[in-house]
Amino acid sequence: MPVELTLAPIAVFAYNRPRHLAQVLEGLRSNPQAAASNLLVYSDAAKTPAAARDVDEVRRVARRASGFRSVNIVERETNFGLARSIISGVSELTGRFGSVIVLEDDLLPSPDFLRYLNDALNAYRDDARVVSAHASVYPVKETLPETFSLRGADCWGWATWARGWQVFEPDGARLLEQIRARKLDEEFDLDGSYPYVRMLEDQIAGRNDSWAVRWHAAAFLRGLLTLYPGRSQIQNLGADGSGSNLARTDAFHHERWGGAVRVGSIPVEESRAARGAFARHLRAAAPSWPRRLIGRIAPLLGR
Repeated sequence: MPVELTLAPIAVFAYNRPRHLAQVLEGLRSNPQAAASNLLVYSDAAKTPAAARDVDEVRRVARRASGFRSVNIVERETNFGLARSIISGVSELTGRFGSVIVLEDDLLPSPDFLRYLNDALNAYRDDARVVSAHASVYPVKETLPETFSLRGADCWGWATWARGWQVFEPDGARLLEQIRARKLDEEFDLDGSYPYVRMLEDQIAGRNDSWAVRWHAAAFLRGLLTLYPGRSQIQNLGADGSGSNLARTDAFHHERWGGAVRVGSIPVEESRAARGAFARHLRAAAPSWPRRLIGRIAPLLGR
């Protein structure tokens, strides 16, 4: 019998969308594991005076959270921005607890979200080939395996261990240099289906502040894998135009999650079938990904 892990703490990163946060917290509370889980809400400070009212309301929503083993609110006194918020928060929690489950305030979890990610953390905690587990998949046309792995890391409802997060490299220029030196541009771009290299270039140039493209690149360069569910455990609420940089799109959107996913024994290797399904979906959704759209779509993949 596997040794049971203490349930991983849940980190929710929020800024100025109280309505979205309320839905996310209610979604988490619907998970049977919530009552035994510690919740930490990281509330960023307002970047501008215009955002202050919504930030205050976000904090009121967070303080009303219930149904968890404990609730702690980290109220930033200065504006960190999402990248710094996540990097510092995940570093803190993996250092204290050894593992963490991560959500942003526009990612609505399924009732099976916590069970799936805690099972994944338990199953792969000692497997150095696996860097993280992810809870969302693209709405592809094909039927995906029950669970599968892809090279790299991801950002829409995920979990990792201290050993996994140690892989994170904040220096985008160093990551890009390695990708270019090893001639991995096409492979990193998911066989040319999405311009991750361009996202990384834009991060280096200051045109975006994506932590997620650096997390993905760092894991990808080491040949590490992320576990995915065959049925999405996340509904993204952020493609409604409510975010500060978020485009309206249904390219990444599930109307509802697809039911429970069981974590079982699978080969610890990248799934060619799932990789191909993701690439075909992204090509069909946006065949050319012109530069003017990258800054608007990038927040969907982690700002």
